[in-house]
Amino acid sequence: MAPFGMAPIDCDLHPALPGCMALLPYLDDHWREVITGRGLDDLDLALWPRGAPLTARPDWRPEKGLAGGTLEALRRQALEPFGSEIAICNSLFGAPALHNVDMAAALCRAANDWLAAEWLDREPRLRAGILVPVDSPELAVEEIERLAPDRRFVQVLMLGAGETLLGRRANWPIYAAAERHGLPIALQVSSGTRFSPTANGWPTYLIEDHVAFAQTFQSQLLSLIAEGAFTKFPRLKVVLLGAGIGWVPNFLWRGVKMWRALRKEIPWVDRSPAEIFREQVRLSIQPADAPEEPDDLAALLDMIGSEEVLLFATDWPHWRFDGTEALPRGLPERLLPRLLRGNALDTYPRLRPPEGASRPAPTARETVQ
Repeated sequence: MAPFGMAPIDCDLHPALPGCMALLPYLDDHWREVITGRGLDDLDLALWPRGAPLTARPDWRPEKGLAGGTLEALRRQALEPFGSEIAICNSLFGAPALHNVDMAAALCRAANDWLAAEWLDREPRLRAGILVPVDSPELAVEEIERLAPDRRFVQVLMLGAGETLLGRRANWPIYAAAERHGLPIALQVSSGTRFSPTANGWPTYLIEDHVAFAQTFQSQLLSLIAEGAFTKFPRLKVVLLGAGIGWVPNFLWRGVKMWRALRKEIPWVDRSPAEIFREQVRLSIQPADAPEEPDDLAALLDMIGSEEVLLFATDWPHWRFDGTEALPRGLPERLLPRLLRGNALDTYPRLRPPEGASRPAPTARETVQ
């Protein structure tokens, strides 16, 4: 039985791809020769270095191999303890960070096919994000269109930071394709490291990088709002994975204040940033950078101003909590049905039962009719 009294939908798990060599069966002859000839293997983005405590919970770290490296471990550590009915796998594979967009596209395609064959085909509770080569919107759309018929792919997965801010119009074909197929855009805490993650230069320590993730997401959100992407695509949802929630109230207050002062510059933004955020942006609950005092969490959530924003996530196998304490202390009980299930079903149309069906989502390689 789920520790929360109901079967949750886990929106953020990270199966570990062992390396490019594991993708050789899913690549064509040309790219197999390129990958083998160059000796290209490890493109992991999972919280470097791998030995850092955040990379994996101690009881989730195997004696041999990668944390999150087997389906058996996912079932035993993530699905069964939390009683999850559905779990969305988001690859932290670094193919989108490559400067060679053709290689990036080939490796994204292979990684998606690997995930489908090695994980989704073998566990009916799993869904996945479509990893795309963001630096080439044309190739990203091509990958979305290729996998859109497979209902087990429920979102488009992109790096939190890359070559340009995501609101730029060059990226809009990606959002058009995602909206057309009912696929949210998920931004994962990670970067193509093309530029410094801070506004003042490169940090020295891992802690600086991780704290700055919140700044990265604020920049991307502001770009999507100011450039008009949310206005152009009103049915699009953007899911922020892994950046916490504590920064949101200040971002909304400042965003609304500046919009009121400067809205003549961006007349296409016809609603306040706070309204856009609450309607079209969603946040994973882990890592829960909640106040230390449990009573203060309710106040923080009131400041965010919506019960529809938060999504349940374990962030498996990363070390965000111990045992089954995936929910922060002080979370109002009235929010649990929405947080654990309702918000995910509203955010991901493909998790809803197909018309005329009683089950919540496909259990095999089913396609959109």
